[in-house]
Amino acid sequence: MNRIAKFDKISFKQFWGDYIEIFKTGTELYEMEVIRNIYNEIEVPVRATKGSAGYDFKSPMDIELEPGDTIKIPTGIRCKIEDGWALQIYPRSSLGFKYRLQLDNTVGIIDSDYYGAGNDNEGHIIVKVSNESNEGKIAKVNRGQSFVQGIFVPYGITVDDKVDSERNGGFGSTD
Repeated sequence: MNRIAKFDKISFKQFWGDYIEIFKTGTELYEMEVIRNIYNEIEVPVRATKGSAGYDFKSPMDIELEPGDTIKIPTGIRCKIEDGWALQIYPRSSLGFKYRLQLDNTVGIIDSDYYGAGNDNEGHIIVKVSNESNEGKIAKVNRGQSFVQGIFVPYGITVDDKVDSERNGGFGSTD
């Protein structure tokens, strides 16, 4: 196996700022302590078995989505990846099967230069999911439950590729 990446947590300051931006709450002292407790319990993704391809990301909070609802989830995680590799994020198979829980961008792509790019997000992996159930099922994910998985894949470039620019920011900064 190629050992090409390392997960770690973003800073509390970054997590707190992203949490406030996403949920429009967290500025009061008692709310800050709730957010700190959420942050302190975040675990880096791991594989469930030695044969697992995916690294399981655990939900930092309880989530309940009615059919058609969407939520952005700050995972508190970033990943340092060697050049020539990318991390792809997929919903856990069981949640997709049971509830049609889907990523809004279908597959998340985390580039090797996303880690620490610019000063705006430390490479924070934020996941946006929707409950696309057409059976009226409420999707429930408990705090600490695996909800998405990341799989590392190698990639190639064209023989005439001449790109030499570098990323200077986080999400959406390359376009």
